[in-house]
Amino acid sequence: MNASRLNRTDADFMRAAIGLAARGFGNTFPNPAVGCLIVKDGVVVGRGWTQPSGRPHAEPQALAQAGPLARGATAYVSLEPCAHVGQTAPCANALVDSHIGRVVVAVVDPDPRVAGLGLKILEDAGIDVLTGVCEAEAWRANLGFFLTQTENRPMFTLKLATDAVGNIPGPNALGEDQWVTSIQARKRGHLLRANHDAVLFGIGTVIKDNPTYTCRLAGLEHQTPIRVLLDSQLRVPKHSNLLNSQDQAPIWIVCGSKAGERPDLDRKNIHILRAPDQTPDPVWVADALAKRGLTRVLIETGPQITRSFLKAKLVDEVCWFRSSQTLGPGSVSADAENLLEKLELTPEAVLQAGPDQLELYTKGT
Repeated sequence: MNASRLNRTDADFMRAAIGLAARGFGNTFPNPAVGCLIVKDGVVVGRGWTQPSGRPHAEPQALAQAGPLARGATAYVSLEPCAHVGQTAPCANALVDSHIGRVVVAVVDPDPRVAGLGLKILEDAGIDVLTGVCEAEAWRANLGFFLTQTENRPMFTLKLATDAVGNIPGPNALGEDQWVTSIQARKRGHLLRANHDAVLFGIGTVIKDNPTYTCRLAGLEHQTPIRVLLDSQLRVPKHSNLLNSQDQAPIWIVCGSKAGERPDLDRKNIHILRAPDQTPDPVWVADALAKRGLTRVLIETGPQITRSFLKAKLVDEVCWFRSSQTLGPGSVSADAENLLEKLELTPEAVLQAGPDQLELYTKGT
């Protein structure tokens, strides 16, 4: 990047493009979520972001909206325009054909099918190209996609919910009266589900709580993520709420090498991933999910699986919902602060969620 060619306006428009990209979180996999702005004489004349299932891409949408105003304008794109032919023509060529005058890119695409080729198409056409604008912000926003390209795994977000002092209900806690956090915090938890490709949980939670792991926010029910159940022995009950909600979103079950056959699951077209070991290893699970296109996975389960993914250093973000209330006798410590400190996850922000707080932590980059 040539720093002398960067101005504050470039950074402001790029941040807006990154914000547009976030609208695709949870429904673009295996493609990245990309945002694009077309700006002419300081005015936004076109905008777009990656649509569900990854098509259409952000750039063609923004160009279509801009129409003839794209000629000589500047395109701000949160990820290098694609250079390969897939279901659609390369976005780099679409920018050239529109006679764009300048392209500002946040991050070069690590996908080997692109990896600088999109920039070369633009530069060979005589278009002024500037890269690296808000690079760290764009990388963070699209971390899940980048990790699939560089580490063969998706991004993992861990959701925690405790009372004010970090405690959770004890092993004998049952029923609706055991909600730890407020309804506002729980709604934010459902929003987390909506902007992830999948939610991952264990068989213990299914047997104890009989959940569905669907998104129940009004207007976002269609964004229920893939449900990924870790069930080493394929013990999931036939009449569980999970299996009875199969029509709402796909269910994948990760089992161990010695798990028995379950014809009832086959009849329901449940996707079974059989690990090579008796108990699926978190690193193997991460690789298997990435190979199937997942980029953003929310871990929302009990302490055993939570600890296994933390110890494997696979957790990239933590969303800790801390209640304003304190649980009574019988509560136990979640040991969250100790785990976060040991794994060098650093505080990022504190947000309000009704009477509760949402503490955000990220892995250092």
